[in-house]
Parts: sequence; structure tokens; C-alpha cells
Amino acid sequence: MPQDHELFMRMALDEAARSGAEGNVAVGSVIVRGNTVIARGRNLVTSTVDPTAHAETVALREAGAALGQVDLSGCTLYTTYQPCPMCCGAIIVSGVTMLVMGARPAPGESRYGAYRVESLIELARWGDKLQVVTGVLPKECADIRREWDVRNAARG
Repeated sequence: MPQDHELFMRMALDEAARSGAEGNVAVGSVIVRGNTVIARGRNLVTSTVDPTAHAETVALREAGAALGQVDLSGCTLYTTYQPCPMCCGAIIVSGVTMLVMGARPAPGESRYGAYRVESLIELARWGDKLQVVTGVLPKECADIRREWDVRNAARG
């Protein structure tokens, strides 16, 4: 695994930790072009009362603003947790070239049934345009999400 993947995923983990500390689901994302971070995102759904403010969409919005364009081809999006169908659609529409994921839900734990990003990418016939890399720091990414789930359940 390229060392860069781990470096950028650790940055996404920092965003996930910030998100969880702010009372949001602990998911973080980073968008990179070349070796330069152009955007960061963290889940802000609860704190902004915006159901679309997932880590990936926040990062995509930031990247578009930073570059002054909506075409993010040539960019890599790192995310600590498998993007939901909404975020996967946004990633496809943005033209991001590579999606690097940390963790994904265990079988039977997804609120979206048997959904996997690869399925939506295949359905959209986007497989030749978006490379998916999985398993980058999966334990760390799953742990931060799981710790947030446990803390949140205890508050409930």
C-alpha cells in the first residue's frame, strides 16, 4: 500500500475525530490532487442540521470552491467509512478519479442493505472512470466510528 494512502487517511481520521467531538457521526474525508490536500470534510449533519452535510459532500463542496470548478478529475477522495449512496453519487458526478476507503459496515450492519460503493459505480457504468481502493487503515477507521456509536448510544 502506498505510504501516501496512510498519510492522507490519517488526516481523514483527524477530521473524523473532530466530527465526533462536535456531536456528529465520526466520519472524515480529505481530497488530494497530486500530493496536495485541497479540501477536508467531516460529518456536520447534526451540528448544521443539514442531512446532506456528510464528510464526503462537505469535502467535495470545499474542493470545488478551492479549485473554482466542479470537475474534480485527477483528485483522490479519502474517507474513513464507506460513502452512502448519496455521497457515492456526488463522488461520481464530481469526476473524482480515485476513492480510497478505510472501513465499511460489517455484513448486515448497513442501513442501506447490501449496498456497496462498487455496486453503485457498476450500475452507473462508471467503473472505468473511478478507481476504488479499500482497506486503508480499516481497523483505525472502524474503531473511531464504533467508539462514536458506543458514546452516542450511551447518551441516548
